[in-house]
Amino acid sequence: MSEHVIHATDADFDSQVLQSSEPVLVDFWAQWCGPCKMIAPALDELATTYAGRAKVVKVDIDKNQAVALKYHVRSIPMLLLFKDGQVQATQIGAVGKAQLAQIIDKAL
Repeated sequence: MSEHVIHATDADFDSQVLQSSEPVLVDFWAQWCGPCKMIAPALDELATTYAGRAKVVKVDIDKNQAVALKYHVRSIPMLLLFKDGQVQATQIGAVGKAQLAQIIDKAL
């Protein structure tokens, strides 16, 4: 796992994501989710590639239900791109690294 991936909680989601000066790709996931595990290596690579320009944040929905409810997470993996505290893009389901990079690039 990349040291650049941030694990946010209900308690620090606002400071890690909403108040970030950089675009933030948030991965809502769970330990038991197979597709979530499939995209994890791509997210690790993106976190390293975009370090200093954008952030990759993971939120475990089993441990952080308040944030998951707030953003209406009904199926996972669900990825939201935040910029200036607002959702700019949504991706539901496992997709490739190139598609996730496009989402980040649009926000830069």
